[in-house]
Amino acid sequence: MIELRRLPDWRRRFSNEIDRVRLTPFSWGAHDCGPGLAGNIVRAITGIDVAAPYRNRYTTLAGALRVMRNDGFNSLADLAASIVPEHDHVSQARVGDIAAVPMPTSFGFALGAVNGERIFVLMPDGIGTVDLLDATRAFKVG
Repeated sequence: MIELRRLPDWRRRFSNEIDRVRLTPFSWGAHDCGPGLAGNIVRAITGIDVAAPYRNRYTTLAGALRVMRNDGFNSLADLAASIVPEHDHVSQARVGDIAAVPMPTSFGFALGAVNGERIFVLMPDGIGTVDLLDATRAFKVG
């Protein structure tokens, strides 16, 4: 697990990254909820690209599942927990942390970026938000 520290201007960097994400079309392996949203938020806040090992390793849903499973994970949240420390409870998450929202998919979860009582998540038409308490796991970013 990597020790992460937030950069002094992390709030500005977080905001800028969310603005950039809003304008980026979905793309497996480049701009999905893993490397594209969660990974880019962590990189913006800390300067460390924790998602580098997963970027561009797949270009389809099936490829993403194959990579996740071949790397030994049953869910996207378990993969995130292998990289970033997990909070004991979602209520401990603060702005910029990563949250895992249960989803009825083979990934088990979608990853998003905490913004107070809301979580930024990727939606088919861009970016949206869900309630923080929709998440069942959260990960500390610095």
